[in-house]
Amino acid sequence: MSQNEAPIFDLELPDPDSDTISNLEFLARLEEAWAVCDRFDLQTEIWRGRILVAVRDREKRGGEGRGTGFLQWLREREISKTRAYTLIQLAESADRMLGDGVLAEDSVNQFSKRAFLETAQADPEVQQMIGEAANDGQQITRKQVRRLSDEFTAATSPLLPEEIRQRTADNLLPPRVVAPLVKELAKLPEGQQEDLRRVLRDEPELERIKDVTMTARWLSKTSESGLAVRAFQQGNLDLDKAIQEAQRLDALGILSDAVYQAQQVESAVLKLHTSWRRLGGLQERLWVESGSSTPHLRDVLTALQTLSGTTMRVSLGELAGGKRVRLQLVEEAPDQLEPPPLP
Repeated sequence: MSQNEAPIFDLELPDPDSDTISNLEFLARLEEAWAVCDRFDLQTEIWRGRILVAVRDREKRGGEGRGTGFLQWLREREISKTRAYTLIQLAESADRMLGDGVLAEDSVNQFSKRAFLETAQADPEVQQMIGEAANDGQQITRKQVRRLSDEFTAATSPLLPEEIRQRTADNLLPPRVVAPLVKELAKLPEGQQEDLRRVLRDEPELERIKDVTMTARWLSKTSESGLAVRAFQQGNLDLDKAIQEAQRLDALGILSDAVYQAQQVESAVLKLHTSWRRLGGLQERLWVESGSSTPHLRDVLTALQTLSGTTMRVSLGELAGGKRVRLQLVEEAPDQLEPPPLP
């Protein structure tokens, strides 16, 4: 093979029109071929990441230090910064596991791409267990990595009460249910964590774990969305106490959804205002450029007036029974704003 000749990557796929192969065998052979592609793709991604590390480090050596050359290299190859740093992280994870002796060099072939990414993000103890299995020649799947990671988290996380960790270790609780609880607890402040741990100590049962996980998710979602809702910045609101009151009413889920939807409404209004202003400017410019010789263009601009004026009329389409929404947009100075009356 010459230096410039690309290596041949060839797979023998079953004939989809063949009557001599069962559907089960057909799918099995395709699954094998897909796994080969997955492993080939993983090695390619690791090497791409190593190339990007070399480009980045070469620029640092030159003393530039501002990243302009690296970014130019990415632009020339139409690689986004997000993808570039993902590849770099993948390559660094691979080199770290290889350098630490967690993996043998050829054991990378035992992973699918997703399984390797999961392993790279797992705790060092989980990486060690997965590495030993891969070094022994076992095929590593994403499902296997997640199972081991869940088992380790459920058995060792300090966020869980001892009762839950012990029952998980005794196989009385499934790790796949306990692990999401740890993830949600980690998002909460210590006070809320302790309140939920107290509930779990009193009743370390499966259904209670599911309930507490959902409660933790609602708590974090409400607090996170609440920080972004501008309507809450007017007046002296105490969202934490409102959350406690909603919990007493067993309505925390409703409050969580309401705060999230409020965030979505404000975000939509901001985007609407930006588009409305831009549409108005474009419509006005086109109207000045057009004249009696462009009647069809004028018709289009006249139709756009229903969206670019201070009063908008938008059809909701047939799914909403042909209803229309009428909105009036009025830009006010901050000192003109008044809180809306309660219903």
